Amino acid sequence: MIIYISLLIIPAVAKTVTTKLQGYKNAIVKNKNYENKGSRMNQGSKSGLGEKFLQRRYGVRLGRRYVVAAASVILMGVLSCSQFNKNDSATAQSSLPPSEFSPSKTTSSVDEKLVLANTKFGFKLFSEILKEDKEKNIFVSPSSVGMALTMTYNGASGNTQIAMAKALELEGISLGDIGRAIATLKSSMVNPDPKVQLAIANSLWANKNITLKPEFLQQTRQYYDAEVSNLDFQDNKSVNVINQWVNKNTQGKIEKIIDKISPDQALFLINAIYFKGKWQTEFDKNQTKMKPFYLASGKSKEHSMMSQKGKYKYYENENFQAISLPYGDNGRMSLYVFLPTKNSNLKIFNQNLNAENWQKWMQEFNSREGFIQLPKFQLDYEIQLNKALKALGMNIAFTDKADFSNMGKKLAISEVKHKTFVEVNEEGTEAAGATSVGVVTLSAPSEQPFRMVVDRPFFTAIRDNQTGSLLFMGYIVEPK
Repeated sequence: MIIYISLLIIPAVAKTVTTKLQGYKNAIVKNKNYENKGSRMNQGSKSGLGEKFLQRRYGVRLGRRYVVAAASVILMGVLSCSQFNKNDSATAQSSLPPSEFSPSKTTSSVDEKLVLANTKFGFKLFSEILKEDKEKNIFVSPSSVGMALTMTYNGASGNTQIAMAKALELEGISLGDIGRAIATLKSSMVNPDPKVQLAIANSLWANKNITLKPEFLQQTRQYYDAEVSNLDFQDNKSVNVINQWVNKNTQGKIEKIIDKISPDQALFLINAIYFKGKWQTEFDKNQTKMKPFYLASGKSKEHSMMSQKGKYKYYENENFQAISLPYGDNGRMSLYVFLPTKNSNLKIFNQNLNAENWQKWMQEFNSREGFIQLPKFQLDYEIQLNKALKALGMNIAFTDKADFSNMGKKLAISEVKHKTFVEVNEEGTEAAGATSVGVVTLSAPSEQPFRMVVDRPFFTAIRDNQTGSLLFMGYIVEPK
């Protein structure tokens, strides 16, 4: 493609050079005629000769510049093509859509494949969670769950590895590529804006009596930047040590992730994620009023509703309205709110909530003037993910047939526990998530200003617009 573009540009440059030089030739001829006429009139002969010399020299110089420019285009095309061909054979092309931000220089197609895999896994997991908590507020961190499970997947082998790869949408991506992509994404997302704080931390806590493979521990440190520690699991203080790490890395929003340690517990792989972002344009507290919020049951409750007018990334179709509310100075991260229309609901919305549609929707957002009314809310959420992950095909990882031989001997997953916190107010959003994987020893837009009143159950997500990573997502059926 780059060679083709270069071949198109070069003739254009050459034509420009030829045109310019012909122009200077005509000017010189014209000047010569003028000088001959002047000589006959015996006026300005010296001036004519000087002007002729200057025009010739200027024409030669500018002609050289155009030739150098043409050569530069050729050189750039060749070098770019060489680099493109070199990279093209190393990684597969991604099907991610263009985001609101251009990918960073460090983002490769493998990174994009990992983001796409995490997005697919996140929506699949969310769909399974909905089967358990149908009428409740739900708020989960696909990034936290995905990273904790991917650390665990790093130690899987045989049929267990195959089952986890399918569930996590990691088929066709090598362990090395996954690790490098996670390291790149993690470093690119941390603290992306002066007004946005994002911290991602990983840890591995092993029973002091358990021997784990050095290669597994090295990869956990190298790719996941994980803190690796040995503890005496028979000591009751070990529970507090692990929970204090979670509390610290979620800024006190999640105080604990484990309640006790069973006698057969071998290790815990834990991810913690903390997010705090100030709106790009804060809501005026004086505009926050008590307004009705209509529940799925048909009843209503008075609730604090924020409101604001402005220009936003917005999208609507026959089923929902959607808005992107940016954080910080550069708006790299946003809160997305999807509000089903009054003749629809979250149950119908969920039937279309998948990675493929999500990518299509992300491409449809356009800047629009409008009005947004949004409820303030705060919630804590907790769930054990064993049932959901088994439904996604990971059942073998929880049984005595589990194969984590790349991690250690005779190991299986006992519990995957997930906790989150979120608060949305006039200043911005604060959210945290923690995931613990316990491993045991076996035995069409309108141009008119929009009006979006979020006064009924809605879907929300916090997204990194540059990488496309989904940090959090949830259903708010009753704001509190």
